[in-house]
Amino acid sequence: MRKLAAPLAALLLATTACSSGDDAVVAGGEFQLVAPNGETKLRYEGDERKELRALTGPSLMEDGRTISLSDFAGEVVVINIWGAWCPPCRTEAPELQKVQDEKGPLGVRVLGVDVKETSTELPRDFMRNRGLTYPSIYDESGRAMLAFRGLHPNTVPATFVLDKRHRVAAAFLGGVIASDLTPIVDQLVAEA
Repeated sequence: MRKLAAPLAALLLATTACSSGDDAVVAGGEFQLVAPNGETKLRYEGDERKELRALTGPSLMEDGRTISLSDFAGEVVVINIWGAWCPPCRTEAPELQKVQDEKGPLGVRVLGVDVKETSTELPRDFMRNRGLTYPSIYDESGRAMLAFRGLHPNTVPATFVLDKRHRVAAAFLGGVIASDLTPIVDQLVAEA
């Protein structure tokens, strides 16, 4: 029994050390999607908000340019995961442009993440034909999607609204329209 007691005590000490103190805050500070009971519209307030990190990738519309979430420091960011092949994305794209046009001057940025495309031709046509001016990351490899921990790769469209510190304040797992986003964006713009 004594041979077992020492390793158990060491394991208990290690487990306790990992679950308290400053390390727990750092380890628990990154966003991971959890949709309880299959909810598709999620809100996060105050300390529930976790930072979205490491979102970066090549620009869809500007060859050779890289877009990073850090490019929009201090701004409220609406991130939309979309594809030219996605029927609901056709409906929501002009709605997202409306949010960009109306709320952009207040410090709001819409950022697309184009997924599951094998070339830039179709998604570029998609953006041009709809007059979309907000930037999009071209995520052929799926690397940019790694920032959305817990999001199933087939969840398209999906939209995440980030506060000025780039913590997730809302998630929509499905299509959105401007009126879904505007109240949240207005609240986040008003936050200190």
